[in-house]
Amino acid sequence: MIDLKALRENPEAFKASQKARGEDAGIVDKLLKADDARREAIVDFEKLRAEQNLLSKSVGAASGSEKEKLLESAKKLATSVKAADAKRAEAEDAAHKVGLLMANLIDPAAPVGGEADFKVIETVGKPRDFKAEGFEPKDHVEIGKVIKAIDIERGAKVSGARSYYLTGPGALLELALVNYAISLAVKAGFIPMIPPVLVKPVAMEGIGFLGQAAENVYHLKEDELYLAGTSEVALAAFHMDEILDQLPIRYAGYSPCFRREAGSYGKDTRGIIRVHQFEKVEMFTFCKPEDAEAEHKRLLNWEKEFFDSLEIAYRVIDVASGDLGASAARKFDIEAWIPTQGAYREVTSTSNCTQFQARRLNIRYKDEKGTKPVATLNGTLVAIPRTIVAILENHQQKDGSVKVPKALIPFLGMDTLVCA
Repeated sequence: MIDLKALRENPEAFKASQKARGEDAGIVDKLLKADDARREAIVDFEKLRAEQNLLSKSVGAASGSEKEKLLESAKKLATSVKAADAKRAEAEDAAHKVGLLMANLIDPAAPVGGEADFKVIETVGKPRDFKAEGFEPKDHVEIGKVIKAIDIERGAKVSGARSYYLTGPGALLELALVNYAISLAVKAGFIPMIPPVLVKPVAMEGIGFLGQAAENVYHLKEDELYLAGTSEVALAAFHMDEILDQLPIRYAGYSPCFRREAGSYGKDTRGIIRVHQFEKVEMFTFCKPEDAEAEHKRLLNWEKEFFDSLEIAYRVIDVASGDLGASAARKFDIEAWIPTQGAYREVTSTSNCTQFQARRLNIRYKDEKGTKPVATLNGTLVAIPRTIVAILENHQQKDGSVKVPKALIPFLGMDTLVCA
């Protein structure tokens, strides 16, 4: 939810933000109109309530016929107050519904444009020269078959397209990545969490996943629950309707994630880069709004440190306005080099959602001026399938084995994934 006071003071900034996202800028005027109606209805209701309170005092002080007349007036006024209250509730609900259609205000520093208009912030490491080493790299599907780490055929047989089994070394690699990521997060001061993956509509709506992203969400209609596509949902809603005493609060959630991938027909149909179910470790922060920009950089640095330790070349991009999603004011992605694709592919992302989600979820903190919405930020420390893809392809050896990054050896218990 956006700041209505800021909207009234500078509607053009919000119109420009909507346009930069490729969204309807007309929603700004609709929200302003709905907000005016809401405020007018509140004023009318409060005016009648004040009259009712004064009349109640007069009734208490009166007697005889005068009291009877006042009681009759009070009865009529009570009817008017009830009608005004209903009108107020209706106007507030209407304004709320329009407000839910508005995306967050974009950070002016974010690049403007579509998916391809990102800005490369930095490139770390050099892609490995397999030609110089005398062999052609295999893709992760081939490697997974050789070392019996991934079984896509049986995954499809059991669960359909974009499904898979991680077997033997593949399963061990996932567990090692998760344990390594959680250990780093705990050292950095994050509280580890295993959150629910079935969430209520208020949680999904609160973080902004029932708007433009709704088509990618699994909905259990009979139970009125959703399968979360990221633990960000449950972590954000953890403090719903609360006032937080101490900030920042940092959580690291490990969970399975579920995505329909409805808009990705024909994309990444080979392998496990784009799948319906996967696990990841997600960082989530609640902090003061003035600290959000610095916290965003910290989340990015933790992600960079993780991928530095995996000895994989990557780049960091500043995501363009049209690819931010509804909640993020600014987003940075880390893209790992995938040798067989000859391209960098997204493996992690970190978003500054400012106070947008907190307003929708009613999460506040208290300072000397009263209570106000906190800022929320999220960042993926590790998303398992794509990280496994990057490890298998970048660390494969000529003999078909895969060298394990040094940082993972203590968690995996071996330094090489060998051919079966």
